[in-house]
Amino acid sequence: MPMTDFDYMVPVALGVGLAAATGFRVFLPMLIVSAAAYTGNLPLSENFAWLGTPQALIMLAVAALAEILAYYVPGVDNLLDTIATPAAFVAGTLVTAAVITDLPPMVKWTTAIIAGGGVAGLTQGATALLRAKSTVFTGGVGNSVIATTELGSSLLLSLLALAAPFIALAVVVLLLWLAARAIRKSTRSAPQPKP
Repeated sequence: MPMTDFDYMVPVALGVGLAAATGFRVFLPMLIVSAAAYTGNLPLSENFAWLGTPQALIMLAVAALAEILAYYVPGVDNLLDTIATPAAFVAGTLVTAAVITDLPPMVKWTTAIIAGGGVAGLTQGATALLRAKSTVFTGGVGNSVIATTELGSSLLLSLLALAAPFIALAVVVLLLWLAARAIRKSTRSAPQPKP
């Protein structure tokens, strides 16, 4: 039975949802993808079969745990954001490419880089900006609330992407719209330098 346009869109929506989740936490969505592939519930592109191995599962579990804990250490969380921004772009690209199984390589990698990496970078950039503002306004006290929200968002968005890719994609679009609106509002309300 030939594949329809809808069949091609499902892995793209799945990839974008997972990529957005890597913008909240780099390793947690990759761990979830690894677990789903290891249990046979998620087919991966053949070049990414390594993600479904026990070794990848263990490595990603350790990395995810270390990342989660590090975001609760004052000062380290802001430093981690500078590292996580480019890492999220790479992770978003890789996780998107891993789940797009039936598109030609040129289309797959273009989609993975632009949609996956772009969404991951935008999500991470918005959360880094939010954490920086929290650090300034609360002295870092509010950062643990942001870390918990990001962790929950990454977990829920990853699971939603696996269960209902198009709903996850709609959530990603809504989150990006809200982030853009909040950033625009904060730049308008910022004091303007006097000439």
